[in-house]
Amino acid sequence: MNANDLSDLRADFDKFVKESCVTDPNKPQEDNRDIGDKEDEEPVPQFVDALTSKLLAPEQSGVYLSRLDIKRIAEAIDESIPIKERIKMVRNLFRHTTKQQFLKDAFAEIDKHINGRILIYTELGEAFPASKSIFDANIVKAKKTMKMFDTIIEDFEEIEPTDDPMFV
Repeated sequence: MNANDLSDLRADFDKFVKESCVTDPNKPQEDNRDIGDKEDEEPVPQFVDALTSKLLAPEQSGVYLSRLDIKRIAEAIDESIPIKERIKMVRNLFRHTTKQQFLKDAFAEIDKHINGRILIYTELGEAFPASKSIFDANIVKAKKTMKMFDTIIEDFEEIEPTDDPMFV
């Protein structure tokens, strides 16, 4: 490999970083495309924080849900959310939840994605018997995560949009 080729590649990379990335922490936040908007700071129902900590951690849930998976889940239940960090996407999906039926629909769609991963794990466990115990452990975690959804649905109290929270 020619050393000149590497210097050209380095120059192109430096140009890209300078034009596309925020490298100066003193620059205004408007330049940072990943910075959240006001909606990201709105309060969410209590269950959302517990849900994101368990659902988005493969060590906890046994599966990895990508940004695209979360986007597809939202589209399947006729919701539109922007692609951002996974935590922000889940928060946006459940931010305005007022009906138990919405939760049932959302969790049914998440179950479909998790069941797809379980099928993959089962096939991989059969194809690679030495790793079967690892896949089986992830399947157990995934099924436990799906049971958590039922608990969230049962504990959820519906909120009517006309209810006045200050009226007692």
